[in-house]
Amino acid sequence: MPMTVEQIEAEVLKLPEHARVELLDRLMRSLAEASATEPAVAEAWTQEAIRRDEEMESGHIAGIPAEEVFEELRNKGK
Repeated sequence: MPMTVEQIEAEVLKLPEHARVELLDRLMRSLAEASATEPAVAEAWTQEAIRRDEEMESGHIAGIPAEEVFEELRNKGK
């Protein structure tokens, strides 16, 4: 039976920090490679990121701490 995301997360959090950083780097690269195959998609996400950054810098929107976002996502799955 495949592991759930929660089970994988629990196992990953047991790893030493350097191993978690390496895993995160590998995951981010895999996502970047996937979007690189679709240049229009990659460009759209870049423009969206720039737009959101400008909104935050100007004070038009406030950011939400990552811990809160992840906690909300975890609670949705329950």
